[in-house]
Amino acid sequence: MADKIGMRRRFRLLRNEFVLGLGIKEKSLAFSAVPSPLKSIFKPGLVVAGYVASGSEADPLALLKSAFFAGCEIALPHLISKSSPMQFRAWSPDDPLEIGPYDLQQPYVLKPVLTPDIVLAPLIAFDRTLTRLGQGAGHYDRALSLLDDVIVIGVGWAMQEADKLEADPWDIPMDAILTEKEWIYR
Repeated sequence: MADKIGMRRRFRLLRNEFVLGLGIKEKSLAFSAVPSPLKSIFKPGLVVAGYVASGSEADPLALLKSAFFAGCEIALPHLISKSSPMQFRAWSPDDPLEIGPYDLQQPYVLKPVLTPDIVLAPLIAFDRTLTRLGQGAGHYDRALSLLDDVIVIGVGWAMQEADKLEADPWDIPMDAILTEKEWIYR
């Protein structure tokens, strides 16, 4: 556990420094083009869950808009409290958001709860075995463990790749990782 805390601290610092060093053009182009493997799974009627980037997180907004225009329903994570289970609530690109626990930008509580078919998950670090190091509260792992046949895609910067991450038994592996440089899959 202590090792994961240290890794989170280290990778957050590295990510912050990396993003601060990006030019405006580089930052706006990152994740703006949807790779064909991802585009091929955006089918009308599917529910794609994403997130609103915070700080130096990789921003999946262009990916969510692409899914929306492909006919997918979009959902974002929603928390009632820091200890509550994470839900995915309906959202469309023009919907306003409210601030929830952890300063999470989330859909209003009255939006319907949706069950995702595809989840674009934020991460602190990842490795080539598709292990994801998250924020540490376990919200994504608990929510993903309740979903059947969900495709989980980690979204992060290439510099967030670790040589090897230790997975705990409750850690849910990704099906793919998308960086600004590469589509990594099994």
